[in-house]
Amino acid sequence: MIFFLFKPLDIKEKIFKDVPMFEFQNFTMYELNTQGLKTQMLGSRASKYSDRYQIKDINYTDYSKKYRANMLAKNGIYKANMIYLDTNVTYKSLKKNNFTFTTQHAIYNKKTARVKVKDKYTITFNGGVIHGTSLEYDAIKNKVFSKHVEAVYILK
Repeated sequence: MIFFLFKPLDIKEKIFKDVPMFEFQNFTMYELNTQGLKTQMLGSRASKYSDRYQIKDINYTDYSKKYRANMLAKNGIYKANMIYLDTNVTYKSLKKNNFTFTTQHAIYNKKTARVKVKDKYTITFNGGVIHGTSLEYDAIKNKVFSKHVEAVYILK
């Protein structure tokens, strides 16, 4: 009689596959090699997953090659030598050329020192302003590739 009046509970088990291992407030990460500081990554909040870091208010500086570059964004993902930047991205070369650009999304490859943008961007370079889409910047060779370029440059 009890079996007719009461139904057994139907408990469904949910498996969470993508759960952060750690969460940090005021996150700072230094990457060192035998020559010294290689990279520095800061953020207001970070989550460490098994294959990546997700960072809020990312401030990433690369000191690893013959150049130095700083990248800022509202959100970032650091995964296997790739930095995925999203929302209010600013890239700034810390060399003498003062090469800077802003966009909404960018991907930085640490191994090749190339940054790729598939959105609209704005470059400021030696007093000039350049607008365009689909930017690729090679920081080692100091070369920029782009499409649909519109430039305002004042000659001295």
